[in-house]
Amino acid sequence: MNKRTAITLIGAAFGLIAVSQPARADMIARYECSTAGFYSQEPIGDRPDHNLVTQDYVCVGVDGLLKGAVYSASNAVEWDGPKATIVFGGGVHRIPGGRLVTQLIEGSAQAVMKDGKPIGVESSGKGIVKFGSGPFAGLSGKSVKFVTTPVNPIRFNLEFTAD
Repeated sequence: MNKRTAITLIGAAFGLIAVSQPARADMIARYECSTAGFYSQEPIGDRPDHNLVTQDYVCVGVDGLLKGAVYSASNAVEWDGPKATIVFGGGVHRIPGGRLVTQLIEGSAQAVMKDGKPIGVESSGKGIVKFGSGPFAGLSGKSVKFVTTPVNPIRFNLEFTAD
């Protein structure tokens, strides 16, 4: 085998590896979450189905850098029918030896229906790590993306990835 053939084969092998590997951002944490207490829904009053909803939730890290962490957070969401805009949100990730504080800076949500009944909410957006300590201090100031998927009306999965 000559040198040119070997280089071509190596290049083709790397190309196949690159194509077969899906691009994925670095996962920071995957959480299983539950709403905490009741959420408040306040009609804004300017049109039907226009509400401000505030909600607290608690999550447990099941994968990623923050596996085993407890994340307590809250948000306020402006609902206009089945679609929503996240007005504010964020919380504290607690893990032995370190803390992270995240702030959501933009996001959207929508109700998920099955057989005409609401099964939960899916959302996505961006945030920032406002504070990190211990082994997570290097994440301070980093941008993150988040995605939620519903499990049922009071439970959901949340994933943070590096932006």
